[in-house]
Amino acid sequence: MEKSIMFTIDSSYIVVPVFLIFLLYIVFAFLRYKFSLGQTVLLTSYAIYFLCMIHLVFFPIEVNIGKYANLTPWYKSINFIPILTIDIETFLLNIIMMLPLGMYLPLLNRKYHSFKKAAYMGFLVSLSFEIIQLIIRVILGNGRSTDINDLIANTLGAVVGFLLIKKLSHVTIISRILHKVSLEKGM
Repeated sequence: MEKSIMFTIDSSYIVVPVFLIFLLYIVFAFLRYKFSLGQTVLLTSYAIYFLCMIHLVFFPIEVNIGKYANLTPWYKSINFIPILTIDIETFLLNIIMMLPLGMYLPLLNRKYHSFKKAAYMGFLVSLSFEIIQLIIRVILGNGRSTDINDLIANTLGAVVGFLLIKKLSHVTIISRILHKVSLEKGM
């Protein structure tokens, strides 16, 4: 008789401990590297944003192994067809989700000074998400799919966010604020 394993992994089991560890790191970094209050707020808000993305992209994880597992082969949960299979609402939500990443990049590291580098990082983050979703699907029987349109939307969102922060940085008062919170003083 084949047994079945079914349960749900809630994001709080992963996200809360990771955030607490990050807060300890922030306190250490604040003391060791003499981060300003603005830089500390930047790092903390980025951590919250990134963990919210993790929550939205991966959780809840429905573990379903054994007799009642999803019988659809994992490779059928991958969408390789761009644009023609687009779900407009999901596409727009993915763009919105990655806008902040594009805005954070030049504040966190000066090497993200061009939209090409922002697009590359947005692509890498998105590709990582899609691959991890696929691995979770294969190993745990989760129903999440891997979609080329998500990759396109997420990359586009990072680029739009980057272009938006660059445009805003030309406004004097915003430029001063960004310069104060930036980890890299080249903004």
